[in-house]
Amino acid sequence: MKQTAKARFAIKSWDEKPYSEGQDLPKLTRASVTKAYTGDIAAEGQVEYLMMYRSDGSATFLGLERVVGELGGRPGSFVLQRIGVFEGGQATESYSVIPGSATGALRSLAGEGRSAVGHGMEHPFTLDYELA
Repeated sequence: MKQTAKARFAIKSWDEKPYSEGQDLPKLTRASVTKAYTGDIAAEGQVEYLMMYRSDGSATFLGLERVVGELGGRPGSFVLQRIGVFEGGQATESYSVIPGSATGALRSLAGEGRSAVGHGMEHPFTLDYELA
């Protein structure tokens, strides 16, 4: 049976550094980010983003995030695959639980979601999920 977890996450740290850039080339960066989740997900997330910035400031990004804590009161961890774009001050992304990545009481977790967030330090997060 599908369930929906509603949570919020706050950015605890964001460390972004370019790893490839040059004249007339899109800038490539890597960001190590720590998040704190509250709500139906009480956890900490560690994500590594790879980003490509265009000359207009927009970007495309992808990331892998390990979330460790509780989902609906069940302890464990899982890894999210994140894919998105940043345009006009807003990041739009889709994310899904990578099959076989969940541990503990979340071992059979499958789920996905989409979000659109602006600048700021705290954001809404929704995960539609199933546990066998």
